[in-house]
Amino acid sequence: MRGRLIFPFLAELHRLDTAAMAGPGPGPHASGYDADFHEPVLVDADDDGLAEAFRREFPPVRVPCQVEPDAFESLRMTPSGNSPRTSFELVFHFRDLERLGLVDAATGDALIRPSDRLGALYDVAGALVQAVRTPPGLYVTEARPTGFGLHRRRPSRNLLLVTFNDRPQARGLA
Repeated sequence: MRGRLIFPFLAELHRLDTAAMAGPGPGPHASGYDADFHEPVLVDADDDGLAEAFRREFPPVRVPCQVEPDAFESLRMTPSGNSPRTSFELVFHFRDLERLGLVDAATGDALIRPSDRLGALYDVAGALVQAVRTPPGLYVTEARPTGFGLHRRRPSRNLLLVTFNDRPQARGLA
């Protein structure tokens, strides 16, 4: 038995497309990815005098998740500028990730990775519960399996614990 999520929501995830960023970058950059610092390059794309990270993302995907009450309260206060905590965690079930094609078939690893961005939370009927203002945004800084199924004959991963922070963490191109 692989279990299930309790009181699920839908997390809208914007996964970083590192392959698209490895191609031609903006302006004088040969790539949209800085090989020295292992992060997206900064570019003033809208001529406002402030540089933003050059990001290329896959289309957003809504993934069932479990939101802890404390985490939801922190997320709810973020748009008003009252963010007492800049990190929180969501729990995803591997069964849902597999169904949505978010598990690498060769390795079994989840394809939710550092630098992916949370766009919003929805209820299971699809109604918006909370949008995440970007910038600053909330980014995956850690994604790790936490539980295994109860079958002794065929153990399988159950849950993926994903930590989000208000700043992206650099990662190498895969």
